[in-house]
Amino acid sequence: MLLGKSSKAPLGGGFAADGAARTCRRLVSATAEVSALTVKNLEVVYDNVILVLRGVSLEVPRGKIIALLGANGAGKTTLLRAITGLLVVHEGEISRGEVTMDGESIHRLTPPSIVRRGITQVFEGRRIFAELTVTENLRVGGYRNPGQLSDNLERVYSLFPVLKDRRGSVAGYLSGGEQQMLAMGRALMSNPRYLLLDEPSLGLAPQLVQQIRELILEINRQGTSVLLVEQNARMALEISEHGYIMETGRIVMDKASSELREDDDIKEFYLGLHQGDERKSFREVKHYKRRKRWLS
Repeated sequence: MLLGKSSKAPLGGGFAADGAARTCRRLVSATAEVSALTVKNLEVVYDNVILVLRGVSLEVPRGKIIALLGANGAGKTTLLRAITGLLVVHEGEISRGEVTMDGESIHRLTPPSIVRRGITQVFEGRRIFAELTVTENLRVGGYRNPGQLSDNLERVYSLFPVLKDRRGSVAGYLSGGEQQMLAMGRALMSNPRYLLLDEPSLGLAPQLVQQIRELILEINRQGTSVLLVEQNARMALEISEHGYIMETGRIVMDKASSELREDDDIKEFYLGLHQGDERKSFREVKHYKRRKRWLS
């Protein structure tokens, strides 16, 4: 009898252990599924009349760089405004769909609340405070974490040594590349989990574009997820894991970046290449001779 009882105990314990393990795996899997910035079937209207986004869905998983490509007017900046709560400033509103961060709905929150939850945006055109010094600009970005201000300043200065050298300079006198670094550094002062970059290489010399590229990779290596909106499709697809193509307010293509780089349409219409990977003239790219397959 005693032997029988002792032989059954491990069996029951084994089932209990297996059940606990399965439960743990389900919890881990569920956590992994919600650990993302997610846009679901989003529609955005301006002035209650102009429909700009038409059922847009995308996902930025934690720890990844995601590229969003599209021509001017495609709706990329509007999507960023919808994520960060800034549509109201431009008389826009979300008419359908939702934005969630790590499983929590955020699209009805105010911009400060969204920043507190860990999302920051670097605007196209940099938008620094030109009359303030470099350090003052950075301090503005760190307003929500006053207790971590010194540590965050050191982090930014380690990422952007030129800002440390110019920390007492008036921001308006910085070069274009330095101003872009300042805008990125200011956004990082709030320790974001998700960083939204709107055209960070716009107007920069090729050498500075390469610096920005390396900085985005380093920021991501330090644990910040990145949604990268870029006209420089080649750079964006080189450093991102996944890419979305947006046209006229819709996502028309959604693939791994490695696949997008090899797609004939992307080569022709976004990378300026045709068969044989030869570069086309701007005029040939601008005046499409072949209809895009996703419009067929």
